[in-house]
Amino acid sequence: MITTILFDLDGTLLPMDTEEFVKKYFQELSSKMKSYFTLEEITKTVWRSTKYMIDHEDATKTNEEAFFEDFYERVNLEAEVLNPIFEEFYEKDFNNIRKISTQNTHMIEAIQLLKEKGYTLVVATNPLFPEKSVFHRIEWAGLNKEDFTFITSFEKMHYCKPQIKFYEEILENIKKKPSTCMMVGNDIQEDMVAKEIGMKTYLIEDHVIGHDFENKNIDYKGSYKDFHKFVQNLPSLK
Repeated sequence: MITTILFDLDGTLLPMDTEEFVKKYFQELSSKMKSYFTLEEITKTVWRSTKYMIDHEDATKTNEEAFFEDFYERVNLEAEVLNPIFEEFYEKDFNNIRKISTQNTHMIEAIQLLKEKGYTLVVATNPLFPEKSVFHRIEWAGLNKEDFTFITSFEKMHYCKPQIKFYEEILENIKKKPSTCMMVGNDIQEDMVAKEIGMKTYLIEDHVIGHDFENKNIDYKGSYKDFHKFVQNLPSLK
């Protein structure tokens, strides 16, 4: 029986065009770092260190540690110089990206209804960013971080999507079995892979990433409106 629902954030709880988000993100970051990098330099370096973070499988390192380990090997600057700038960026400037996102009433109401029915809710966003930026995006979506039992971020997670270990680490943290969980997301590769460890899956099609709509890992699929109806039909756990 499903008692726990995991949600991707960008393109799922938070409607947005991922390409627009990435473009605006690097514009804002390069503006913040203009004393040290050009737009091309910071974009290339952050992308390479992000790839390193996604690919790493060292359980002793958080994603944050993996990212900055690689990042500071690529730049001729000390962490003491750049870390405070990164922190201020995610605290303040990151919010300038909000304009490229929207809110979806169906998802907001679905979350409220799931809470009322007693489901455990998790934000299972790909942990490429600091917790502050995840909290900002939850707020942009019209939701509260208190709605969720567990929220992934690069400070606390050791793996990234689409690694199965990412989902296993969440289950370990929330002390749940995969058979009691459903993963809801808009990325066919990164989100639906949760099926491979025994979770149910629901593909949100409004901002879908990928083209393999017959993928065996998809249990359910539909629009935001369809998902809201799906939630309405779920049993109450209270």
